[in-house]
Amino acid sequence: MDKESHYALVSQQLEKFTTKLQRQLLEYSNSYRTIFERPAGDYPEQLWPLIENLQDQYQQQGWRDRIDSIEQRIEKADASIIPITSTDYPPLLKQIVGAPALLYVRGNRENLHLPQIAVVGSRRMTRGGETNAFEWSKFLAAGGFVITSGLAQGVDGVAHAGALAAMGKTIGVMGTGIDTIYPREHRRLAENIIDQGGTLISEFDPGTPPLPTHFPSRNRIISGLSLGVLVVEAAPRSGSLITARLALEQNREVFAIPGSIHNPQSRGCHQIIKQGAHLVERAEDIIHELQGALAGLAVLPEQSMPLAPSPLPPTEEKNLLADELKLLSVLGFEPVNMDSLAIDGLFSTAELSRLLVSLELKGLIENNSGFYQRLS
Repeated sequence: MDKESHYALVSQQLEKFTTKLQRQLLEYSNSYRTIFERPAGDYPEQLWPLIENLQDQYQQQGWRDRIDSIEQRIEKADASIIPITSTDYPPLLKQIVGAPALLYVRGNRENLHLPQIAVVGSRRMTRGGETNAFEWSKFLAAGGFVITSGLAQGVDGVAHAGALAAMGKTIGVMGTGIDTIYPREHRRLAENIIDQGGTLISEFDPGTPPLPTHFPSRNRIISGLSLGVLVVEAAPRSGSLITARLALEQNREVFAIPGSIHNPQSRGCHQIIKQGAHLVERAEDIIHELQGALAGLAVLPEQSMPLAPSPLPPTEEKNLLADELKLLSVLGFEPVNMDSLAIDGLFSTAELSRLLVSLELKGLIENNSGFYQRLS
């Protein structure tokens, strides 16, 4: 570990040396190393007591056991440190209020300097939300964007997977220590991200467990790294809306995919659209909106995403019974319940129930709490 990283790491363990105070002091010193190696007399007189106190704490080495433990965990996780004073620190993140003093990193550091789009959304996504998260992330990753998300269940995990499917790059921002994958079922996903040239980052010391207060804090990093934030699906009270609000405060673009007024997981998107987020119907809308900021860094793929779902392939139509095709033609992309479908009198309740189950098993419709809608 180089000296600058060492001093930055020690600084996080010193009494009353808050992140805010570190930022203020770094305006004078430009590095952690000079804080501890230059004499107090080189600083303005009002800072002498602080510098002397910090240097005294360093010499007493009360931090030694804690630092030794962290360094062992970093080595075991094959991770590294990027202090805010390093040229490796992400420039967009450095601009935000409350930027982390240091980042723990696994994987490819270069991704932190590439154009990123954050893709966030509900942990309890619908089938349509899952499809959008995967396909839009895949498309954007193929276009040269790094997909940044929170490694959580639901939309986050699917967004990472979509980027990987395009053989693109993705960054997972963790609410735990860099050596603690949460949720546990995403350990394979995390390793796939690293293996495919992606990146995992955290502001928390190695070994830090998944505490509830850490995830809202983590969200400011997701938005701070990115040119814009795409909200795929979100309930009105959602961590994704926290990320969107933080993005607006950080002067980032916010995008939201609209959905049915009957879908609870779309109401958060509608809420932020009312508050000024860009309503997007195609992934190209995001790229066009960000063209000024990109300055040619990302390129549109030759293959555009369709605006609406494609019709069923002929081979798939042949596999459907006549009654299934008839019901599918009645069903739209707005969720409806069985009672509404039964009003038409095309099928008895028993027939309707059987046909809906059959279409759902074939992956052509979705049942979301008793409301049915077409997926293709």
